[in-house]
Amino acid sequence: MRRRRRFFAAVLFCAAIAIAVNQLAPGSQASQAVLSAARDLPSGTRLSAADLRLVRVPTSLLPDSALARLDDATGQQLAGALRKGQLLTDASLVGQSLLAGAPPGSSAVPLRLADPATAQLVSPGQLVTVVGTSDDGTGRTGAGTVLATAVPVLWAQRKSEATSNWAAVKDAEGLVVIAATAEQATALAGAVGRTRLSLVLVSPP
Repeated sequence: MRRRRRFFAAVLFCAAIAIAVNQLAPGSQASQAVLSAARDLPSGTRLSAADLRLVRVPTSLLPDSALARLDDATGQQLAGALRKGQLLTDASLVGQSLLAGAPPGSSAVPLRLADPATAQLVSPGQLVTVVGTSDDGTGRTGAGTVLATAVPVLWAQRKSEATSNWAAVKDAEGLVVIAATAEQATALAGAVGRTRLSLVLVSPP
């Protein structure tokens, strides 16, 4: 009887160890296959299947709106750069999702800059102040008016990039998209076409 008790105790101990190891093993965690960058991808990349790969990630670590289907990403344009292995979400792509996380009531406002080359100097996430200037009637440029202060750039057209959802026009050079409040959006809309728009890069507060 004593030997049998020891044997059964040993069996139960081993079973408990096996259960504990199985619970702690990474493979036992619930996971989901999602898309990640197969290589370093610069901002503005038009995504193809070769740019992406499926990886399994524990569901507890998944970011909101992670993309899992190639059809949802191929042909779309990146709003910002991705490092190899970084997960793809809807906010990674050019579109209305660019406003994800922005304060309620924010608008995505497209602007055509007076100097198209300026668009080559800004990247998504940079803060800019938008200044409008106009002719004073004598052929000289009048004083500038600040139309929006320290607003983030959502997207900027690059010469090397194909036309995107935000810039469905033949000549998109010098076009940028910023996030603005309702008041700023109204001021900017009123200035378009009658003032020359320029950007001033500013640092975070």
